[in-house]
Amino acid sequence: MRKLVYYIGVSLDGYIAGPGGEVDFYPTPPSYVEWMTPEFPDAMPTHLRPHVGLDPDLPPKHWDTVLMGRGTYILPGEHVESPFQHMKQYVVSASLNQADHPGVEIFAGDPVELVRELKRQDGLDIWLCGGGNLAGQLIDEIDELIVKSYPVVAGSGVPVFGGVFKPTQFTPVRRKEFDNGAQVTWFERG
Repeated sequence: MRKLVYYIGVSLDGYIAGPGGEVDFYPTPPSYVEWMTPEFPDAMPTHLRPHVGLDPDLPPKHWDTVLMGRGTYILPGEHVESPFQHMKQYVVSASLNQADHPGVEIFAGDPVELVRELKRQDGLDIWLCGGGNLAGQLIDEIDELIVKSYPVVAGSGVPVFGGVFKPTQFTPVRRKEFDNGAQVTWFERG
């Protein structure tokens, strides 16, 4: 069965983005980018792949499906209609109209039911790209966390998990550290 993997960057104080969706405050030195690009090519938007030396037609490595909330999909000033053309793209939103967004599939129903259906299908794992509100709704369905922790305090913004108090145990199984203090930690449901 496919897994739902929440692969996300987070500040020391638990935010995945600033109040306006900002993520440019995360320190990403060249050594970090050089390691991340081939390790997680699926997470690189299709239109940016050539800029980091990736073939835009490179087949998926870890995930062939991406799940986004409306706020992750429509970033202020940076909207790309079909950001991950190399994967099946779902946007969970009750306010977006499918006809206005033909490059992705708009899903207005229960995201838990969507994820359960996707898990039953054949394919690679499913990437939960964000945001925090959607992650909070899907906490019981998340099988693995891959957390990119950055040595920076955001102060406020979008929390990793929004809207829930539901203590859920995960076990760290692997960690990669970088000389600037950033680290990537893999967690499996405990």
